[in-house]
Amino acid sequence: MAHLIRAARTAQHRAARAARLVGPAHPWARLLLAAAAMTATAAWEAGHHVHDLHPSTKGPPPRG
Repeated sequence: MAHLIRAARTAQHRAARAARLVGPAHPWARLLLAAAAMTATAAWEAGHHVHDLHPSTKGPPPRG
């Protein structure tokens, strides 16, 4: 399951770089943003939480 987190994180980084370079309205950036959303959705549906994708530097979030 770690591959879903890694794929989602990679897709988000690529989309952010593209949006920064060419603007968020550019077709390539929009395509990468859509791919990032789809991979994040796949990770969520597999049971991962948002903090799994974006870990906090302050420590683990409270469970419950």
